[in-house]
Amino acid sequence: MSDQRTALVLGGGGITGIAWEIGVVAGLAETGLDLSGADLVVGTSAGSVVGAQLTGGAELETLYSRQLEPPTGEQAARMTRSMLAQYGWALLRSRGRDVDFRRRVGALALAAEKAGLTPTEQERLDVIGGRLVTREWPDRPLVVTAVDAESGEFRTFDRDSGVPLVSAVAASCAVPGVYPPVTIDGRRYVDGGMRSAANADLAAGYDRLVVLAPIPRGIGPIASVDAQVTGLLSRVAVVSPDRDSRAAIGRNVLDPAARAPSATAGRAQAAAVAERVAEAWAD
Repeated sequence: MSDQRTALVLGGGGITGIAWEIGVVAGLAETGLDLSGADLVVGTSAGSVVGAQLTGGAELETLYSRQLEPPTGEQAARMTRSMLAQYGWALLRSRGRDVDFRRRVGALALAAEKAGLTPTEQERLDVIGGRLVTREWPDRPLVVTAVDAESGEFRTFDRDSGVPLVSAVAASCAVPGVYPPVTIDGRRYVDGGMRSAANADLAAGYDRLVVLAPIPRGIGPIASVDAQVTGLLSRVAVVSPDRDSRAAIGRNVLDPAARAPSATAGRAQAAAVAERVAEAWAD
């Protein structure tokens, strides 16, 4: 590797997104491409979990093996039709204004919590804490994204933010209407994917960029990955699920039963994308 700076961007995509990303990273490592050594890791939603795991010193094969374990005692969450309709209404009413959309979705998240439609905040923090290999911020640069549920403002957290890692990751994973907003410094935060499924533009200025995007597309004011990397001066490789990976992931990205197939498919897909990733990542 040269002295050019590298960035790994890990996008959102639910439980299956975590598994697929770990599968891809493990598979690429087999080909000699170690993405875990990136100079910057940006994590959004599912990607914040994977980013915290990779920068926290976890062994890749251990992470991968964990994805293959049976989902004993885990229940699938689901985005209901009613909730999807409310998302659609928020999109229509925001008329393309990104902050307005995020504020409306934040209000939806707060209302769902108040109505008892989500787990408690502490229950969610416990789940996220159980997924991480350490509760301490890594020494290496890790940026975790979230959105203020009341103002709609986009927020990033890192080791200098004075925010517990578990809280930052839980906030980034707080899918509105499914999981509760997370309290940080008296504010409530929801999923960073409400701005973009990957927030790849945070890696602007880095020379070599790889984006793992379980959900690469955008909708309305939610920016797509392609829109965010277009014009960057970096060498860029964007990897999203291929046909086999999409089949393994299935329709519900919050179903633990699809975790193992997603990880396996991601690892298999790595071989097909290794050359393209190497062109962006390696000398």
